[in-house]
Amino acid sequence: MFFLGFTWNPDDTLFKLGFLQIKYYNLLWIVAFALGWYIMKRIFDREGRSREDLDSLFIYMVLSTMLGARLGHVFFYDWDYYQDHLIEILLPIRERAGSALFGLINGYEFTGFTGLASHGAAIGVIIGMYLFSRKHKDFSVLYLLDRLVIPTALGAFLVRLGNFFNSEINGKITDASFFLGTRFVRDSDDMPARKAMAITGEDIPNAAYHALEDNPQFSEYLEAIPYRHPSQLYEGVLYLGVFALLYYLYWKTSKKDQPGYLFGLFFVALWTIRFFVEFVKKSQGGFEESLGLLSTGQWLSLPLIAVGLYFMFRKPKSYGGS
Repeated sequence: MFFLGFTWNPDDTLFKLGFLQIKYYNLLWIVAFALGWYIMKRIFDREGRSREDLDSLFIYMVLSTMLGARLGHVFFYDWDYYQDHLIEILLPIRERAGSALFGLINGYEFTGFTGLASHGAAIGVIIGMYLFSRKHKDFSVLYLLDRLVIPTALGAFLVRLGNFFNSEINGKITDASFFLGTRFVRDSDDMPARKAMAITGEDIPNAAYHALEDNPQFSEYLEAIPYRHPSQLYEGVLYLGVFALLYYLYWKTSKKDQPGYLFGLFFVALWTIRFFVEFVKKSQGGFEESLGLLSTGQWLSLPLIAVGLYFMFRKPKSYGGS
């Protein structure tokens, strides 16, 4: 059957324009923000809010999401690396010997914005909405969050789809006969680019990975790559369900008028999904070794689930008093 033990080996770059690389992951982020703007436009139109407020909110949302996601990855998962590479924290580059950024700056390569943490994004958005509400007094933080979680859930699905195209955040090893068991040829642990190039003799990672899959000469190396859970797809499909639920509750019920309920439900659903998917996800590092028992992602999800439960079941208040 097609869905039993398949090989996944796409180039993460959709196309190139000179030195500029258009990657699936970055493109799906753009699509997520574009759809988010459209959904919020429908909500603002329904509630009589202005286009100027929407455009201002969109800027706050983009900046707070990207900054929060990036800093979350840096500090929650990879500070040991970034403390010695501070310039890479907010720039889409990576140190790599033998590379030349834009053909001018030796020792660096353009990577696009990779290394983003959803827990950091959640914190960033909350801070961003607080700052927005301080400037726009007729918006409360909870009013904003109750509506923004709807497109955010859809965006979370698209981001995980981007992770799948990037062959990153892969799952733990499983059997080839397992439903959706996936051989990620470009898994950074199973077959890093440097190793693929050494095996095939190719000078370009993309060519090396395709040679591994297509050239029978390297079949033993391909067969040695284990099948893994496509944890990005598990997570993404469930996030799509969260989006459908929130969308229905906003448009078809009165839950949108209960301050904090949709925001709380989003937190409970999203981080519960994240908590359980972590059981089949490969370790992403962070502080889990020092705490033990659970992964970094699970430890970070627990307090956010508690926050969600609080807002779902607290005594309802008006948006003006939130």
